[in-house]
Amino acid sequence: MSDKFIIRFVAGVTIFVIAVVVLLNRHLIPGPAVAPAFTPYLPMLNAVLNGTCTVLLLLSLYQIKQGNITLHKRLNIVTFCLSSLFLVSYILFHYLMRNEIVYGDLNGDGKLSDVERASAGSLRTIYLVILWPHIILAAAVLPLILLSFHRGLQMQVEKHRKLVRWAFPIWLYVTASGVVVYLMIRPFYHF
Repeated sequence: MSDKFIIRFVAGVTIFVIAVVVLLNRHLIPGPAVAPAFTPYLPMLNAVLNGTCTVLLLLSLYQIKQGNITLHKRLNIVTFCLSSLFLVSYILFHYLMRNEIVYGDLNGDGKLSDVERASAGSLRTIYLVILWPHIILAAAVLPLILLSFHRGLQMQVEKHRKLVRWAFPIWLYVTASGVVVYLMIRPFYHF
């Protein structure tokens, strides 16, 4: 496969995923009237997948520093698969769950009253300071992950290293902050 094809493929996948997520978050793709019984478990699954990916990324870094290319590659393949499963689960949750989940929303109406806003206070600000970079970087890292993964599998080591210098810290932040975001928003799930 040519580099041109790979870059076009990565761009297409990235645009598609971002478009689907935006449409789901804006409720422009209709979901079912009633969510299946397993739906409330998806956010916890996503947090577990993110946490596992965080650990695997750190193990992968350690293994490459030790010169163990085979284990580094295997860990990255598992991490890539788990991150892909996360993405499917994340999209599925937002397709199935139509309720707005808002940090500080104690009664589950998707809006913050003045009392709820005051009650959430600075923790809501901290939550948003973690959440917004998490969202932006999650979108930005997707093409970097796909390209660096491809380069690594093709043993294009120098191209892989150049991409990973950016992809690794961003991917690590996204997976770790995903767990923090889940733990912070969890008390405000109303399902």
